[in-house]
Amino acid sequence: MFHAKPHGVTAALAAAFLLSGCVSFGGKPPERLLSLDAAHKVPAGTPRVAGNGRTLIVTEPDAPKTIDTVRVPVRTSPTSVAYVTKVQWADTPRHLFRRLLAETISATTNRVVLDSGQFSGDGGQRLTGELIDFGIDEAQQSAVVTYDAMLMTPSGVALARQRFTASTPVGGKIDAANVGAPLNAAANQVATDVAAWVAAMKD
Repeated sequence: MFHAKPHGVTAALAAAFLLSGCVSFGGKPPERLLSLDAAHKVPAGTPRVAGNGRTLIVTEPDAPKTIDTVRVPVRTSPTSVAYVTKVQWADTPRHLFRRLLAETISATTNRVVLDSGQFSGDGGQRLTGELIDFGIDEAQQSAVVTYDAMLMTPSGVALARQRFTASTPVGGKIDAANVGAPLNAAANQVATDVAAWVAAMKD
């Protein structure tokens, strides 16, 4: 049941709204949204033919809760994490990194890369893993990306596992304006190294 407010209260609320200029629900939006841009891209119109086990399904990596968020973490000590203000990712890092990894492998190897929602008739391999680190190390003043990769057969048997990591210096104060580029560079370096590792593996 709804109750009508006295006219005096209604007028006061309306005046307060006009003075405030706006009402924010759910917190103030960030000043910047970050994404990842692949250094290696598949040119438009490039034919890709699957066959002879050359397909590869790239799955979204697991990630700890500290980085499975749109906020940008800063490791301030071995046991504590803060987050950069006024900035966030357009999607969670594990989703963004999967797309970056798939694009990089497609562009630099002869694999036909699929996502887990697509199907391959020739039973290609699967690349899975865990995104261990994806943030800023305050002590090192660097962006750090670390990914544990596992290459598996279609039946789920592990063929190989390796950890890849890269760091890029933050050029200036750790803030919304300076964290995006070094994180993108570190993520691209890891993706390039993983792609080379996948290319060297035999079916």
